[in-house]
Amino acid sequence: MARKLIYFINPISGTKSKAPLLKKIRERTAEQNLPFEILHTNAAADYQYLIEKIESEKITDVIVCGGDGTVNQITFALMGIDINIGIIPMGSGNGLALAAKIPRNPDIALDIVFGGKAAFIDSFFINDSFSCMLCGLGFDAQVAHDFAKQSTRGLATYVKQTILNFFKAKPYPFTILNKGLPFETDAFFISIANSNQFGNSFTIAPKASLNDGLLDIVVVKKMSKIRMIWAILQQIANGQIFEHDEKTFHDKDVLYFQTDALVIQNHDMAPLHIDGDPAPSSGTFSVKIIPNAFKLLQP
Repeated sequence: MARKLIYFINPISGTKSKAPLLKKIRERTAEQNLPFEILHTNAAADYQYLIEKIESEKITDVIVCGGDGTVNQITFALMGIDINIGIIPMGSGNGLALAAKIPRNPDIALDIVFGGKAAFIDSFFINDSFSCMLCGLGFDAQVAHDFAKQSTRGLATYVKQTILNFFKAKPYPFTILNKGLPFETDAFFISIANSNQFGNSFTIAPKASLNDGLLDIVVVKKMSKIRMIWAILQQIANGQIFEHDEKTFHDKDVLYFQTDALVIQNHDMAPLHIDGDPAPSSGTFSVKIIPNAFKLLQP
């Protein structure tokens, strides 16, 4: 089947001007003799019209030029549709792209669009909300909420908000139910990951796979701030899977386990982010994997 592409550009993602990217897309796609169209994302995340457009115009590939939040919106709208999703990373974190080994360099990302292979990857639901990569409760979610309020985007702004929040971070009480086994803990944050990335090549769940039918859960428990830094570095280096028993539970600063579903009771309404974007919190979260949610063009 002949390929036909739509590029979606998020005009506010990242910090760079999009004009050079638009020029590059037009020139390089024309060189491939591929029909294409360039569209802008929309703030309302309304992409239902795409389904009819894909069917009537025989679109084969939708290429997202943006960050994880934009990828989230478009992949959710197209879940269940026979379409290839490509990514040209243009966001502040680009966690899904980096986990899939799609670099920030737009020329190489376009090489993957033109010559890569589409493979299914998993996603998940947290209550009724869709996530293509990573959700967080607590410290990292507060960073996402504060970052969204800033007038400038990009890595420097994100690092600044991370440092500011680190000094005022507090642990939150949670009850986690995994396969019928509950445990209670106070934690600075809980990460629910289908990807090994926080973003910006910062690995939080080193054993995570995009297509293993499992979520990787990381719980950073209450401890001193200095100890927390060391514990996270150890987690990145080792990623030892936590077995559910009382002795192991109490001995560990960071709990790391894999599951296809869990329930989190969020007793103090810790903030939530979904794929790096702030989201409304809840007293209870039901989390469940979506196997083979969409096809991603990868190297």
